[in-house]
Amino acid sequence: MPDHPLPLILGSSSRYRQELLSRLRIPFSAHSPDIDESAIDGETPSRQAMRLARLKAEAIAIRFPDACIIGSDQVASCEGRRYGKPGTRRAACEQLAELSGRAVVFDTALCVIDARTGRRHEANVPTEVAFRTLSGAEIERYVELDDPVDCAGAAKVESLGITLLQKLAGDDPTALIGLPLIRLADMLRDIGYRLP
Repeated sequence: MPDHPLPLILGSSSRYRQELLSRLRIPFSAHSPDIDESAIDGETPSRQAMRLARLKAEAIAIRFPDACIIGSDQVASCEGRRYGKPGTRRAACEQLAELSGRAVVFDTALCVIDARTGRRHEANVPTEVAFRTLSGAEIERYVELDDPVDCAGAAKVESLGITLLQKLAGDDPTALIGLPLIRLADMLRDIGYRLP
């Protein structure tokens, strides 16, 4: 069995997902899927994450019909409210102030498509994160040091953001960063990649 039966393509421009995928030591390229990521009325966070992961993978599969495509998306939610990438430091501080002392669910969805056959592998890997009670000074200091403007929930857990947490629970620690490698490795093995 060859190590890499198909070219592997990550349907994402996220540097975090690219860094995670590089851990598997499979050559890959990354392409932006350029899809509308708006929520649909009445859609749960987990369904939104799955739909967007699927749309990302499908958008890239059309362009690369002889490849294996990975799409992933993450939606953070707390008590019915969704938290996207804050975009600015001020918005990051506001998100963290709202999430202080609360539990947040990060739904990280994964869709892998073998574009030759159209076969899809899909999974949602939720992670529950409990933020500790944060002071305004702690929030401002954290945002200044870690600049989490491009992270849902405004916390980089792979960096200094881990200090904002009281606990977390989930099946895959990489899911919280944006790409669930345990599930992804299972899917890629099923397609024919050799890991390790």
